[in-house]
Amino acid sequence: MPSNLRVPGPTPVPPDVAQAGARPMVNHRGPEFAAVMRDIITGLKPFFGCAGDPLLLTGSGTGAQEAAIVNMLSPGDDVVAVVGGVFGARFADIAAAFGASVRRVDIAWGQAARPEVVAAALQPLPRAVILTHNETSTGVTNDIAALAAAIRAVSSETLIIVDGVSSIGALPFELDHWDVDVVITGSQKAWMSPPGLAMVAVSERGWEAFRQATMPRYYWDFGKARKNGANGTTPFTPAVGVAFALQEALRQMLAEGPENVFARHRTIGSLLREGVQDLGLELFAEPAAASNTVTAVQVLDDVDAGALLRGLRERHGVVVGSGQDWLKGRIFRVGHMGFVREEDVEAVLRALRTELATAAA
Repeated sequence: MPSNLRVPGPTPVPPDVAQAGARPMVNHRGPEFAAVMRDIITGLKPFFGCAGDPLLLTGSGTGAQEAAIVNMLSPGDDVVAVVGGVFGARFADIAAAFGASVRRVDIAWGQAARPEVVAAALQPLPRAVILTHNETSTGVTNDIAALAAAIRAVSSETLIIVDGVSSIGALPFELDHWDVDVVITGSQKAWMSPPGLAMVAVSERGWEAFRQATMPRYYWDFGKARKNGANGTTPFTPAVGVAFALQEALRQMLAEGPENVFARHRTIGSLLREGVQDLGLELFAEPAAASNTVTAVQVLDDVDAGALLRGLRERHGVVVGSGQDWLKGRIFRVGHMGFVREEDVEAVLRALRTELATAAA
């Protein structure tokens, strides 16, 4: 049975994008790949909200998290990490692993970070604040514009480093306007492409921090990526096939228009949340911060989460994500980012209705 893949990543790949990814291989140091690189770097800018050229790295979102840390910081740097789920915790753990002095600001899972809470944690002033735009494990979107404004009201020098892995490309982001320093994302999320590439945007303040940072780096070196990117290549062998796919995906996203992409995700997110609640289920995220790329749904007390997810997969071809960490068995997560239309989430809702009725019988 064909699968309606609705995990929070990897996400479905449109046929034309998959076909582009299967193009014959080219020399990654030659003019053909340089043209692909130029298209990708140009196409990313309106989704990152940046005037500077984003960087293209070969790796996962977690690799991009590590890259952001080691390129911006030095061992012993004071870092405030705002943690409200699995991926915020991972970002904090990476910073600590490389020797940063991490002060965690723990947010109740399912709740958004409040600007006043983050601002209150900035004494003494840290070198950097780590934020998560969209916490994939809980279905919460944090208001980065408001959080960044609160940080900037206290400090114009503190670095703002943002995980945008499951948001950029689907939700509005304005690196320059919001005065953010680094944001990362991954090809397998909102970009309708296979896993294998990470994309990063860096501010001028971020580049100054890069020149001062002393954490060890080699493969993830932003300077190497920037220098090579200016010449249409990468410092090390890139995921060429994924780059072909991303080039085509960006072509389609730009043809739709960034604002229309964002509006489509808002519409689909609202449709799914309303449909889930109509089935008598409760959302895990607070309503005001509910994500338009992934929805976390609480499992009814008398329903076995594992059996529910198996029924969706085996009888309906609908594949959703389970809960993570202490939420395993308590929630399931529906991804709706990238290549997604209303009929996709309507199919999820129909399958859920059937499986819940079976569970209650």
